[in-house]
Amino acid sequence: MLNPLFNIRIADVLDILFVATMFYTASVWLKQTRAAFVVRGLFILVVVYILARQLGLELTAWIFQGFFAISLIIVVVIFQEELRQVFERIAVWSFAAQRASPLRSETADMLTRTLADLARDRVGAIVVIQGKDPLGRHITGGIESDAKLSEPILKSIFDPHSPGHDGAVIIEKDRISRFAAHLPLSKDLRQLSDVGTRHSAALGLAELTDALCLVVSEERGRISVARNSRLHAISNPQELGLQLQQFLHEKMHLLKENWLAKVVTVGLAIGLWYVLVPGSEKIEATYSVPVAVDNLPNDLALESVKPDRVQATFVGPKRAFYLFDPSKLKVSVDASLIDSGRRTLRISEQNLRFPKDLNLQDLTPTTLQISISRLSAKNDQKKG
Repeated sequence: MLNPLFNIRIADVLDILFVATMFYTASVWLKQTRAAFVVRGLFILVVVYILARQLGLELTAWIFQGFFAISLIIVVVIFQEELRQVFERIAVWSFAAQRASPLRSETADMLTRTLADLARDRVGAIVVIQGKDPLGRHITGGIESDAKLSEPILKSIFDPHSPGHDGAVIIEKDRISRFAAHLPLSKDLRQLSDVGTRHSAALGLAELTDALCLVVSEERGRISVARNSRLHAISNPQELGLQLQQFLHEKMHLLKENWLAKVVTVGLAIGLWYVLVPGSEKIEATYSVPVAVDNLPNDLALESVKPDRVQATFVGPKRAFYLFDPSKLKVSVDASLIDSGRRTLRISEQNLRFPKDLNLQDLTPTTLQISISRLSAKNDQKKG
């Protein structure tokens, strides 16, 4: 049987790389969220199920099979928000190359100066710079606008006497698309232990999208940045400018960044391909299976079984043979109702236990000759 890894095509390589890319993207999205713990829990359950199958823990394996039968519904319920993000990202993925930079460099410098002035004057503010993810369904309220981003407009919006100063300003491509907007609040108490509602709103949006959220605290006069589910304070305007430049010119470091996660996802994709693609091919295998006589009454003795082994031929998908242990096969014959003497018994697949993914193609021979004697008669022969 040719190893599938040595019979791989270019299309299979592309297939594996595409699936690995999807796995890696999903892992990055889930990494910083509470959903990551659910994924780890599901992975542990899969490992336990495989071990139960290998160790012959039939009840445990049966319970897990029932759980996995409804696992798709469970995954949809648990990850409904993450799945929405996945589909949104797929929708905008093809347009990523055409998307203009969210800010020009000179506009980013102006934004840095403006936020530094607001922090110095202890004026609270939230500024959201959209990334690739759409923000519409996460934002409520606010006033639509199409104003060019400038220092006077920002300072007038966040003026404490302005009716829209408590909301967020949404920036898309150097323009203010909405102000006085309300953002979803985060529930990450660990990061929000000593900050206010503005920081909770900025972190809440950063948990759901790839936007860059900038917060100015009116109590402390400090600027904070929320992105990728992380909130951290900025020590000076130069650091804020650096954060903006990194956001504007961010590039994927395909080989250096998160290399371990990439290796793991590629390995997982190869494993799935090995199981699902070559593993779906139908093959035939023949094994020599021993015959076991069970439930023999105490007053009877087994003298011989002919033949003591039979040839069993199975047909099924190749993946069904990966974890299949032929040494556990045996033909079981129930001798509880057999009397002494020589008996001919017919055997069938009912006498043989094997994985349900396999079909018994042939069993040779289909009859057995069993010789049984009574222990009292055997003892009389020895005395004589």
